[in-house]
Formats: sequence, C-alpha cells, structure tokens
Amino acid sequence: MVDRAAADATPQERFEALVDGLSGEPNVTAPGAGAGFGAGALRVDNKIFAMLVRDHLVVKLPKARVDALAAAGQGVRFDANKGTPMREWLTLDPACVELWESLAHEALAFVGRRR
Repeated sequence: MVDRAAADATPQERFEALVDGLSGEPNVTAPGAGAGFGAGALRVDNKIFAMLVRDHLVVKLPKARVDALAAAGQGVRFDANKGTPMREWLTLDPACVELWESLAHEALAFVGRRR
C-alpha cells in the first residue's frame, strides 16, 4: 500500500525524502550543486545510482531487472536525449510511487558492489 503522504508529494519532494533516507548509508553522497548529467544524482563511491530527471526517478539496475520492470509496464529504459535507450537505466513510471524507495535501495546495492 502506498503511503498517502508519498502519493501526494511532488516528485522533487519524494526524491528529497530518498536523499534524506539514503545519505546516511556508507559511501553515499547526496546531490550537489551544478549543472549537467548527474549533477542532482545520488552516488555511491562516486558512481550514480539514482537521479531525478524531468520529475521521473531514474535508477541503475542490472539489464535483466530493467527488462523485467519495463515488460511489466513499470517503467522504460532511460534515454539521455541521445536517441539510444540505456540498457542498465530505468525511468520509473510516475504511477509507480510505491517502488521509489525499494528500487533506489536496489540500485544502491547494485552499483555499490560493482567496484
């Protein structure tokens, strides 16, 4: 069940809540100031694992997981406006608010172990 406050929050507010919840994890850094790709991203060991792009949560996950989530209609492959969808990046469907936290944790675990 979706937390009512999370469902009513703006995407920016939901992302800020993710940042607050994950910034205490080992080797995780919160988004910094600046512009360009990944400026507003959560990182582990300086590698991006989650970011807010045009009000959509974008997470880095294994290709097979991205395939499964896309096939289930829970998101689409992320395309950084270059015309080529990225195989390990998922743009979560805005209707899937209940998945934000779990997928952010999953992305942290995936990217954090890829050293």
